[in-house]
Amino acid sequence: MALHPKIAEVLAALPAPPDGPLDPAALRAGEEAQVPPPAERLPVHAVEDATARTAHGDVPVRIYTPDAAPAHGLLVYIHGGAFFLGSLNTHDHIARSLARETGLKVVSVGYRLAPENAFPAGLTDCYGVVRWAAGDGAGLGWDGATLAVAGDSSGGTYAAAVTALARDDGFDRITHQVLYYPSLDLDFDTGRYASLRENAAGYGLETAGLAPFNAFYLDGGADPADPLVSPIKRADLAGLPPALIVTAEHDPLRDEGELYGARLKEAGVDATVSRYAGAGHGFVQHFSWLPEYHRAFEETRDFLKGR
Repeated sequence: MALHPKIAEVLAALPAPPDGPLDPAALRAGEEAQVPPPAERLPVHAVEDATARTAHGDVPVRIYTPDAAPAHGLLVYIHGGAFFLGSLNTHDHIARSLARETGLKVVSVGYRLAPENAFPAGLTDCYGVVRWAAGDGAGLGWDGATLAVAGDSSGGTYAAAVTALARDDGFDRITHQVLYYPSLDLDFDTGRYASLRENAAGYGLETAGLAPFNAFYLDGGADPADPLVSPIKRADLAGLPPALIVTAEHDPLRDEGELYGARLKEAGVDATVSRYAGAGHGFVQHFSWLPEYHRAFEETRDFLKGR
């Protein structure tokens, strides 16, 4: 299927990227400038900024409560942004949609970003928040049942790595993982996956941009051969929690996400891979206002409820 016409229209109207090296501060400021004011955001019963007290330090979080029920399942959400972009604000609409659609209390993680913070600072923050959420479940109003981890793009990388850390630590409280077009192999050799060639240019995220965008993370000590950096390189995937992996037809990262799903199934993990036709990388963040892509939140709901 061709790229969705609305997506194609938006991409065609985007200005050309500036010449020269990437400037994290300028790119972050540009993203923050696009965030609508709170009064214009999707309504949620309650939204609260808080601090997660983890074993490795304090981590800012934003907690979204979907309704007035006394207890909820929990979903820890990890935003994307190539490990150096994104914030609680830029991905606020995803967290709100997840809370509204799933009925779970969402804890969004304001983890430390590259390049100011070297690997594994961001991953440590994400894992620490998951452990804090489980340990402080009473304070969060956790019902003790669902504890899901979800992330988009590089947030999906972290979500997959968090489930691996948990398994290795014997921490068995994570019940589900949801990975939206995850970056699971940070070796960007175009010979590795057909989608890196088929979707190389013209669909938003471009294959030629993967290395420079991820350089801020990799140059800070994240080794692409490390399974905590490239979760698809983990030899033993058995015992990981059930997974929903959402991929996009026109995404350079499509094939690694789908291969990871196949490998999870081979390891005996209940894994669902769902490819969205006509979509490119980032569609949950940028195009979930289109009904056919908002369906990703509905699919997440059904997956978490065991439908």
